Amino acid sequence: MTTYVLKRLAEAVIVCVGISVITFLLLHVAGDPVQLLLSIESKAEDAKILRQALGLDRPLYVQYGIFLKGLLRLDFGNSLFIREPALALVLERIPATIQLTVAGMVLAILISIPLGVIAAVRRYTLLDNLCTMLAVSGQAMPIFWLGLMLIILFAVKWHVLPASGRGTPLHLLMPAATLGASLAPITMRMTRSKMLDILSEDYIRTARAKGVHERLVLFRHAFLNASIPIVTILGLQFGRLLGGAIVTETVFAWPGIGSLAVSAIRNFDYPLAQAAILMMALIVVLVNLSVDIAVGYLDPRIRFD
Repeated sequence: MTTYVLKRLAEAVIVCVGISVITFLLLHVAGDPVQLLLSIESKAEDAKILRQALGLDRPLYVQYGIFLKGLLRLDFGNSLFIREPALALVLERIPATIQLTVAGMVLAILISIPLGVIAAVRRYTLLDNLCTMLAVSGQAMPIFWLGLMLIILFAVKWHVLPASGRGTPLHLLMPAATLGASLAPITMRMTRSKMLDILSEDYIRTARAKGVHERLVLFRHAFLNASIPIVTILGLQFGRLLGGAIVTETVFAWPGIGSLAVSAIRNFDYPLAQAAILMMALIVVLVNLSVDIAVGYLDPRIRFD
């Protein structure tokens, strides 16, 4: 187990370095922050002086080397616009993003898994068709559109929920529902598919023939075996969920890493954008590692090499 974890952590370092290279190059190609930092009345000489002060006049490989050297010390530099350490700004936003992502995932699980089990048990019935229709509709809805519709209905028209911000549990309801709606359809369809496969197995028929209560058959024998691929798909979808959080945080003005990253990219704030993107990548890598270990415990047949 220890060897496996160390190997995966080494792979995570390689992945993060690759992401840092791609992020660094794309940000520098996208635009020049000097043009945003200076006023309209500024002269070309002012832009040259500022570019030299920021180190942006050096070749890209030199700039990346400086960035990588600072990264080894967990120093991303100061934000070009906020004038504070980029890493500290990102760490301040992590709790909000984790809260939103976990709430969205919990909401999706609470809705999708029961519906998936019911659809499998009542397959090819009207209830199964309705669950499938809900899953397809939910998967087809863009996150930003659903968020805007919820704001229009619950905040603007009915005045029952706050439209934006973070504070009370009421602020969390609409963003979590928007984010969970992107994960629930996939989880529901996976649950239904795996439950259908397992319910047709011989050991399920044997348990029923022995007179085992149907509830025990469904949850102790069928669902526990179906939970292994479900946990795997939840781990794989966590990155997608975190990406959806970027859109959700922007729509609802949720003060998380996603909205911070969007603002940094819009302003070509290289240090802040790099810190936010790398932190999100690290979270996804660690979650996937945790899911791999959890699946190993759920399925004794899996061995860690």
